[in-house]
Amino acid sequence: MPPADAFYVRYYSGHMGRYGHEFLEFEYSDGRLRYANNSNYRNDSLIRKEMWLSPMTISELKRIVGESEIVKEDDHNWPKKNVVGKQELEVRLGDTHISFETAKIGSLVDIQGSDDPEGLRVFYYLIQDLRIFVFSLISSHFKIKPTH
Repeated sequence: MPPADAFYVRYYSGHMGRYGHEFLEFEYSDGRLRYANNSNYRNDSLIRKEMWLSPMTISELKRIVGESEIVKEDDHNWPKKNVVGKQELEVRLGDTHISFETAKIGSLVDIQGSDDPEGLRVFYYLIQDLRIFVFSLISSHFKIKPTH
């Protein structure tokens, strides 16, 4: 049984297209955030970033995930992955573990026409919040120039 304060988050969004396997993935585990973005468009290469997070930042990440109540959802009626791609979300929050897989969601219109619009809306907004949070951390972390 995992400890009561166990926390893990992994998000993946990707597809196979004319430029090969293009994806965005980030993972938080044990104080470390890892990020990967692969796009072969214009011969871009794989971008990898890794950083350690402060306890306050980890608390905020836990708050975002916890308040979303994503662990109460079920992906059984969500759209299945397709040629457009897929999204995966895995979360461990205390002794609760969830793992979701669904098609890429372009907008709220895609959600409204689904079999589980309420659950998919929770997923959609959590992913938006997590992406903004991770991109902000990466942007600020890798632009800071240490002074000597």
